Amino acid sequence: MSTTLSIEHLTIDLPPGADRPHAVDDVSFAIDKGEILCVVGESGSGKSMTANALMGLLPPGVKVRAGRALFESRDILKLPEAEKQALRGARIAMIFQEPMTALNPLMRIGDQIAEVFAAHDRFTTAERRKKALALITEVGLPDPEKIIRAYPFQLSGGQRQRAMIAMALALEPKLLIADEPTTALDVTTQAQILKLILDLRDRRGMAVMFITHDFGVVAEIADQVIVMREGRVVERGTAARVLEQPEHPYTQRLLEAIPTGKLPQARAVPQEPALEIKALRKTYRTGGGLFKPVREVRAVDDVSLTVARGEVLGLVGESGSGKSTLGRTAVRLVDPDGGQVLVGGTDLAALSEQDLRAQRHKVQMVFQDPYASLNPRQKIMGALTDGPIAKGVPRAQAQSRARELLEIVGLGADAAERYPHEFSGGQRQRIGIARALAMDPELIIADEAVSALDVSIQAQVLDLLRDLRERLSLSILFITHDLRVAAQLCDRIAVMQKGRLVEIGTVHQIFLTPQQDYTRQLLAAVPGADWADSWQQQAAGA
Repeated sequence: MSTTLSIEHLTIDLPPGADRPHAVDDVSFAIDKGEILCVVGESGSGKSMTANALMGLLPPGVKVRAGRALFESRDILKLPEAEKQALRGARIAMIFQEPMTALNPLMRIGDQIAEVFAAHDRFTTAERRKKALALITEVGLPDPEKIIRAYPFQLSGGQRQRAMIAMALALEPKLLIADEPTTALDVTTQAQILKLILDLRDRRGMAVMFITHDFGVVAEIADQVIVMREGRVVERGTAARVLEQPEHPYTQRLLEAIPTGKLPQARAVPQEPALEIKALRKTYRTGGGLFKPVREVRAVDDVSLTVARGEVLGLVGESGSGKSTLGRTAVRLVDPDGGQVLVGGTDLAALSEQDLRAQRHKVQMVFQDPYASLNPRQKIMGALTDGPIAKGVPRAQAQSRARELLEIVGLGADAAERYPHEFSGGQRQRIGIARALAMDPELIIADEAVSALDVSIQAQVLDLLRDLRERLSLSILFITHDLRVAAQLCDRIAVMQKGRLVEIGTVHQIFLTPQQDYTRQLLAAVPGADWADSWQQQAAGA
């Protein structure tokens, strides 16, 4: 089999003052035609820097110091900029992790695909539109004639990622680089994108460099695997060998950090409710005007559920299922159209803005993005004390409680005098949890609170949440698209689809004896064949 890309002794220097001298240190690997190589590692391992070097997209101050990247008999690292531009898109294409930031929000999808052809001076305007339609059809987007005229905000996350793949495939590249393309997607959409990449690889014979931190994805699509840590390759081999017989301790730790297929023992949960949601409704209306009908989306459609004191209730479903809207409505970041949100007997949904301020401390939220949820100009002490002080807690008492909470979440009291940029993503999420606890809430709503974290950091945050549940009898509404995570942390799971609650039960009931076809589809879409086998074995023994 012919080699498509050969990287030899690649070293990429970081700017002076960085934590370490090299982003990538003496890395070598090759990808054959029609092969999928998964590059695995945590944040800071150098996997994305390697991809960016191949595309000529390294950030300012970061430079290739040594090594070669041979593609079609040329060292693409040393090509003049004009030749690199000719190569990008035409022979080597890249799919980025977040399509919403990679797509131009002001251009229609069809125009963005056609722009790829225009940049390389290919075809007439009519031919570009025809080929854009063909690509939209090939990547499985529904109603191509409608999609070609749509703007990115009008598409779901999975549809935007498919549009990105269509752009990447426009000029039939020999090498496709996919940088965490499924990390933010729900399980069914992720399964569709992985299947699409496999199908495209088979049909077009492309080589694929797939960057990920999810070993479930590796199990689904990888032929070969390299594991990177702090800029170096620490392990390489076939997917089967690395997954089943990892040799390096770091690879073993990564695999151990993945939630196991074994479901935890059921816990006894008190019956006293911390949160009662009754017949909650929220409808979004957009559009309308001359000759244009109003578009309605029932984001939350007559949903009722209860979270008991000391219970973790998982809320799962695909993007657009309404789970995040339900969470935001419960904390009154979004006003409901009807229904009740009872916390401690008080209906938060019925309160005026003034009365709500006095009750808002009862329900606190931990957000998905630990980087965007903290003020970069404010020290951690301020982030943890602003809320309690506004509630009337004396400053000295609030500061003492903040230091205590930082100890509880495993950061230490001295973290209070530092700024957010001095912490990793996992540490920032711990700060977000401490900030929520500072208000002494009766309930925490965690909205995809671990989905953006590496597997080992994710495992640490889940351990922290378990510990807080036990020590503080904390009630948590845990919103997630990752059923593997929900299985390890939650006592019960509620499944949402298109704004409605379709099934609710204990973890064992949902995973071992699901009643609804939609729930079974979600479980079947979880990447990694071992999951289904493990759950079936437990179901047989139940």
